[in-house]
Amino acid sequence: MGLLSKKDSKLILDPLADNNPITIQVLGICSALAITAQLKASIVMAVSVMVVLAVGNVVISLLRNVIPGKIRIIAQLIIVAALVIIVDQVLKAFAYSLSKQLSVFIGLIITNCIIMGRFEAFALANKPWRSFLDGIGNAAGYGLILIIVGFFRELLGSGTLLGFKVLGDPIAKTGLYAFGYENNGFMLLSPMALIVIGIIIWVQRSRNKELIEEH
Repeated sequence: MGLLSKKDSKLILDPLADNNPITIQVLGICSALAITAQLKASIVMAVSVMVVLAVGNVVISLLRNVIPGKIRIIAQLIIVAALVIIVDQVLKAFAYSLSKQLSVFIGLIITNCIIMGRFEAFALANKPWRSFLDGIGNAAGYGLILIIVGFFRELLGSGTLLGFKVLGDPIAKTGLYAFGYENNGFMLLSPMALIVIGIIIWVQRSRNKELIEEH
């Protein structure tokens, strides 16, 4: 018998595709638009959300029978705020320049709809282990879209990945630039993130007809 049952595996695998927080549930769009101009920032944001959501889900699950219903939202906000502060301080200590680049968006994890949504929809009704898996799965699904969008925006907009020149040197005209290639500056603008996400949604739904909404 494996570590994860089929039911537990679905908690991780479903958000990666058929129940993705961004492309299917349409949650967490704001950060996907704001911080995906560079792949490194996308990865850091994805990991930060995963830590907050996975740990937060476990804490909420452990306290689900203790927190009075009337103040559950306040309690959830306090828990997620504490976790975000910890993540923010860790980033400032070990990746200060990246922390400055992400700026207020790390703090805005507190208002990320995915986190409060999973607290309410899952952690309050399930045990810690399943809540942990749900947090990992939904954060991974969110992070996957951020990384895909960040990959294409940085590659096509700057000609780099993780800051490394992969298409050549635009000044020395090496690599693709020797053939007249030019970086697409529009890819660095927020509206292009929305367009890339729209393309991902189109591809996803064209591959799975069950995801097409019936009108």
